[in-house]
Amino acid sequence: MSQLLLAIVIGGAFGAVLDRVGATNPNWIGRMLSLTNLALMKTILLAIGTGAVLMFAGQMLGLVDVGHMSVKAAYAGVFIGGLLLGTGWAISGFCPGTGVCAAAAGRKDAIFFIAGGLLGAAAYMVTYPAWKASGLLDSIAGGKVTLGTVPGSKFDGLMDLPGDVVGLVLGLGFIVIAFALPDRLAGRDVSDSSSSIHDAKLSND
Repeated sequence: MSQLLLAIVIGGAFGAVLDRVGATNPNWIGRMLSLTNLALMKTILLAIGTGAVLMFAGQMLGLVDVGHMSVKAAYAGVFIGGLLLGTGWAISGFCPGTGVCAAAAGRKDAIFFIAGGLLGAAAYMVTYPAWKASGLLDSIAGGKVTLGTVPGSKFDGLMDLPGDVVGLVLGLGFIVIAFALPDRLAGRDVSDSSSSIHDAKLSND
């Protein structure tokens, strides 16, 4: 019961943060994907990098139990699914996590997104035998593997490198990129135009 309550508290806090940084707003997602406003992208990179540094540094110092590390299996279907997820994210402005948070925040369009996701999941379940038979779900590169070997873990490494160090370096790299990225890489942010129009109206008044 305590674990369930902890999960609810952590999930609620995570959802609140997602909503606060704009991840539940399709307009912000569109600006990020069109490279006209990278604030959300920088936040995501910073969060991933910080999480990676804390996790791998904690494992190296013995503060984090390596046994809790989970690795997803690699197979062709994962990459195809990732492309479909990215396409759906760009079209709808929601991913599964942000869609649920947006619905909780009161966005009606997110409810339709969730319904579509549930229908898609149901369709996958019904057609699962066909996908299984196609070979798209067969493991590649050893299945559950890491880039480097993590001491004490049950996963093999693709390269003869210390996995904790690799994870730490990648995490630091994400953090550096987050701070190095400019506010935009293309075009003009719509919010800037709105601010200019608002300022012009104020000056005319």
